[in-house]
Amino acid sequence: MPTDDPMPVHSGESAVRVDARPPLAVVTIDRPAVRNAVDGPTARALYDAFVAFDDDDALAVAILRGEGAHFCAGADLEALASGDAERRNAIEPLRASDARSLGPMGPTRLQLRKPVIAAVDGYCVAGGLELALWCDLRVATERAVFGVFCRRFGVPLIDGGTVRLPRVVGMGRALDMVLTGRPVDAEEALAMGLVNRVVTPAALIGEAERLAGQLASAPATCLRNDRASVHEQWGLGERDALGNELRRGLETLRSGEALSGAHRFAAGAGRHGAGASEGVGAGEDGDAR
Repeated sequence: MPTDDPMPVHSGESAVRVDARPPLAVVTIDRPAVRNAVDGPTARALYDAFVAFDDDDALAVAILRGEGAHFCAGADLEALASGDAERRNAIEPLRASDARSLGPMGPTRLQLRKPVIAAVDGYCVAGGLELALWCDLRVATERAVFGVFCRRFGVPLIDGGTVRLPRVVGMGRALDMVLTGRPVDAEEALAMGLVNRVVTPAALIGEAERLAGQLASAPATCLRNDRASVHEQWGLGERDALGNELRRGLETLRSGEALSGAHRFAAGAGRHGAGASEGVGAGEDGDAR
C-alpha cells in the first residue's frame, strides 16, 4: 500500500492515451510523475476521449485507468497555484450544465450512453475519486486507497463527489469520508460498496477487461436502456421513475432484442444460468428458473 503523500506537486503537458480495441476502449491518464494529477489540458483530453468513445458505434464499454502505480491524485494543485488560465481549467468549471458540458476534471459532467469501468490501483483521491465515482463500476487492487484528501487543502469537491458518493455508499459513510478526509483501503471500500471487485495488482487490467467484455456481450439496447433508467431515477419521484422505466423498456421491446432473446431461450440457450457468470455471450439470456 502506498504511504507517500499523494497530492500532486508538479504539472506537465496533457497526457491521455486511448487504446481502442472494439468493442472495448481503454483510456489511460499518462502522467505518472504527478500520480496522474489532472491539469487543464489533461481534463480536456479526457473529455474529448470519452465524447469520441460515446460517439463511436464500434465501441461498447470503456475502461479508465492511470499509468503506473496510481489511478489519479486529483486536480493538479500546482496548476491551481500557477495563475495560468489554461492550466487552471481543470479546477475552474464551466457554467454549462447540459449533458455534454466540460467538468473541472474533464468528463465528470458527461452523461454517456455506454458504461465505463474504473480500474483503480494506488491512490484514487480527491478529484480522482470523483472520476472513479463517475464511472459505472470500479475494480480496485488490494493496495488501492480512496479518500477526500483535498480536505486538507481547502479544495472543494466540484466534480460530483458530494452527489455521487452518498448515492453509492450512503449518507453516513459519505459524510465520514467527506468531512474527515481519511484514507479508505480497498477492503473497506469493498465492504461499503465503493468498489465492485478487489483483485491483485497483476490481475487488475485482466479483470477490468473481463468485466468489460461481459457487458459488451450483452444485448446493447436493453443494457443501455436499463442503465439509463437506473441513472435517471435519481431525479424523479417514484411514479415518474416507474413511468420512465416503462418508456425505456418499451423502447427495448420495440428494438426486437427481447423477442430475439426469447427465441434463443426457447431453442435452449442460457438454460440453468449458463453464461451468467462468464458474460452473456451473443445476447444469450441466463435462465433464472
